[in-house]
This record gives sequence, structure tokens and C-alpha cells, in this order.
Amino acid sequence: MNKPVKLVAVGNSTGVILPKEVLAKLQVAQGDTLSVTATQDAIELRRHEADFEEQMEVAREVMHRRRAALRELAK
Repeated sequence: MNKPVKLVAVGNSTGVILPKEVLAKLQVAQGDTLSVTATQDAIELRRHEADFEEQMEVAREVMHRRRAALRELAK
């Protein structure tokens, strides 16, 4: 799907109007929360899952703390 979207003023911020098809694909509705991830080539929108975000934060902390061991295991 490649559809243009419109940017609109929302107070002092800017919002994006997403087509119904995009909302259906993401399985979200008005009032739900999305996670935004910047990749090398794009911006990804995903349905926000609080449990997943908490797990990823713990994983990042462990990977940072154990980076030397993980580097050795990767060899």
C-alpha cells in the first residue's frame, strides 16, 4: 500500500491522518497507542504493546551489562 497522508495541526504539534485501511491493518482504532520506530530506510508504525516494551528495555539493559560475554559468544 502506498498512499499519501495529510499532516494537520494539532495544537502546537503536527498529526497524521491515517486511512481506514491502515488502521485496520494495524488493528487499532481512534484513541489507541502506536509505537514509532525509526529504521535505516523508513519509519515503522506498530500497535503499542506495553509488555513488549518493558521486556525490550530489560533485554537492552542485560545486553549492555553483558556485552563482553555476548561479543565472545558471537565469535
